[in-house]
Amino acid sequence: MWLTYAFLSAALLGCYDVCKKQALRHQAVVPVLFLNTFFCSLIFLVPVLGSAAGWIGQDSLLYVPSQGWAVQRYVVLKSLIVLSSWILGYYGMKYLPLTLVGPINATRPVMVLLGAMLFFGERLNLYQWVGVLLAIASFYLLSRSGRREGIDFRHNRWVACVVLAAVLGALSGLYDKYLMAAPEAGGVGLNRMVVQSYYNFYQCLLMGLVLLGEYFLAGVRDEKSPGSGDAPVAGGYRLWSRSSLLPIVLVSLFLSVADFVYFYALSLDGAMVSIVSMVRRSSVVVSFLLGAWLFHERNLRSKAIDLALVLLGMVFLWLGSGD
Repeated sequence: MWLTYAFLSAALLGCYDVCKKQALRHQAVVPVLFLNTFFCSLIFLVPVLGSAAGWIGQDSLLYVPSQGWAVQRYVVLKSLIVLSSWILGYYGMKYLPLTLVGPINATRPVMVLLGAMLFFGERLNLYQWVGVLLAIASFYLLSRSGRREGIDFRHNRWVACVVLAAVLGALSGLYDKYLMAAPEAGGVGLNRMVVQSYYNFYQCLLMGLVLLGEYFLAGVRDEKSPGSGDAPVAGGYRLWSRSSLLPIVLVSLFLSVADFVYFYALSLDGAMVSIVSMVRRSSVVVSFLLGAWLFHERNLRSKAIDLALVLLGMVFLWLGSGD
């Protein structure tokens, strides 16, 4: 059953990526990200208050137990890691084609695997090494596809943002494994709803500070994607446009539900974090197909081959994890 929830989370993440791209097409990154964290916080404020007031019982999936600083400090660190990844990823998503960003993000399981080897002393078997090599080859092919659109992977800062976001996302996945594992297994054993609820609150607070900093110190530039057709906002500060408000709300909704299903899958007996993480990256199939259809992006045939290589690498990782 946990594998079914992992695939459901992947489908929701694919829709999340598409809505995120749509929201960023005509809107600055910082306001979009702040509103995303704000709406996510509103969603999880309901179970937190309901649990505190006794409306939600301890046997409910939505129950959020009260936790002190001894637990909250772990959640604050997760918020910093995830938010750093999001900021970098949002900038890359804004200025790069979705059909290019998706396959790069799909290499995260390889980074998680290499991180497990470095930090937890795990050894890779033959299947896993094949998966790693396929991921490296797919990244090289993606760079060739990018050059056809004038994107040089070696000198493009937005590509660097996406890659760094993927690295931080992999670090977050390793940290999730540490947070969710039972103390006898070397983890912290945190409640999944505590982690998901409060890390959204902390991210909203941090993004509020970033938003205020940009507004009072420098002003938010009117960041436009190439070909977006936006007209500059003369001397003004625009928190959102009408065309991007609905996608921002949908971003928060899809992300919240996807993460809820993800954490629930990890909490089930027999769930394997390595498999769940890899399945979640299959969200790239949804985002690739919808991105090609909605945004009319180019060089789809070569990118599809690159994506197929990424997915083949994930299959080998799955085979290796089952040994």
